[in-house]
Amino acid sequence: MFSVAELALLRPELTLLGFGCLVLVVDLFLSEQQKAFTYLLTQAGVVCTMVLLWQDQEHMGTAFGGQFVADSFAYTLKFVVLFLVFFMFLYSRRYCKENQLPRGEFHLLALFSTLGMMLLVSAQSLLVLYLALELMALPIYVLVALNRDSQQSVEASMKYFVMGALASGFLLYGMSFIYGITGSLDISEISRTIAMLEDGRLGMSLFACVFVMAAIAFKFGLVPFHMWVPDVYQGAPLNVTLFISSAPKIAAFGMAYRLLHDMMMPLAHNWSQFCLVLAIASLAIGNIVAIAQTSIRRLLAYSTIAHVGYLFLALFAAEQAGFVPALYYVVVYTLTVAAAFGVILFMSQGGQHIDALDDFKGLAKRSPWLAFLMLVITFSLAGVPPTVGFYAKLNIIQALLDAHYVWVAVLAMAFSVIGAFYYLKIVRLMYFDDAEFLAPLTGAIDTRIAISLHGLAILLFGILPAPLFVFCQRALS
Repeated sequence: MFSVAELALLRPELTLLGFGCLVLVVDLFLSEQQKAFTYLLTQAGVVCTMVLLWQDQEHMGTAFGGQFVADSFAYTLKFVVLFLVFFMFLYSRRYCKENQLPRGEFHLLALFSTLGMMLLVSAQSLLVLYLALELMALPIYVLVALNRDSQQSVEASMKYFVMGALASGFLLYGMSFIYGITGSLDISEISRTIAMLEDGRLGMSLFACVFVMAAIAFKFGLVPFHMWVPDVYQGAPLNVTLFISSAPKIAAFGMAYRLLHDMMMPLAHNWSQFCLVLAIASLAIGNIVAIAQTSIRRLLAYSTIAHVGYLFLALFAAEQAGFVPALYYVVVYTLTVAAAFGVILFMSQGGQHIDALDDFKGLAKRSPWLAFLMLVITFSLAGVPPTVGFYAKLNIIQALLDAHYVWVAVLAMAFSVIGAFYYLKIVRLMYFDDAEFLAPLTGAIDTRIAISLHGLAILLFGILPAPLFVFCQRALS
């Protein structure tokens, strides 16, 4: 049995679940002209959950026999996830209506996937972690195929589902080995047991670690588990691509932290080597292949692969430098890439399909302010000062240098220079090429304010990086 105090720790999750069920029921009785109420009800659920998280952040503990943990790390990641989801719904409102996407299903599936993300970052048991991971992933597979009339969307969804099932199999296989070795599903207990294993059984733990790392690599889109990323980014509806590129990355980092730090920290010297190999391969493939892309979505997909490579360099150095640079990097990246897709969604007006890089030609003439925001975003992704992306990469390089991995730091800087090339190509198209479309860009006032604040925050956190860094530091304290 569980107590009321344990349920109190799940107030945010139960609130989001309640709103999800409410959206499910209410949307059935709404006509197409009344679907705006579904959006408002969904956003109300996200905001209420964020308010409860803010109120409950001082209440920490475990529930259900230690299977669910509410700590500063979990509260921080949940807040970032909900923040990203709020902006995703805001940016998607007009796009869903103009492209005749089923809005009720979109909001409902995204809410339940968000619930899975929140449970995932609080999982302290392998069983809860796996169930939360599936709750997060299964709605996303459906969201990718939300445009049922698009063969490309359905094909991308099937690819994602098949590869996701394979990754789940890897994770389950690794978990079964860990359970067989330690006799426990509790992450903290597993960590203590691994620390006391003899050499023979320790080798079995390393074997299980390989399968766990493979599952983590798939969720991030690391090489060689990256083949789904460009196809899904291009095939999914644009608002779903925004969702996939942002909030699930935060949840995946939460899963990686629970598995690598909380469970397998005694094997840190071994799994850090996996991180290094995966990171270098991802940096190379992501940055080099992105140069040849003519689609903005595929460019950002390969850019994601490269950025996840930087994240895993931070994990590689985490044994000596800690996990703060990695958390800071993933928060900065998801905020930035969400802003990038927000701009693309804003440009996709009247059913216009924004995909080619040439669609950015002359954007500075059509909308100087939007072009400036995109300039800030691309500079941040490239790591150009004074944007926040520069300090995120600088922290990783500093962590590598502090851990005496000089050659890895030099390699990271070299790939950063390569990455700047294709980001600056977007800037050239916006400011130095003639526009193919001369119609001005307009949008709802709330969307324009949100995109403006989002882009300016990237610049502000670059000029004043301390608040966001301290925010991430406190999560791991």
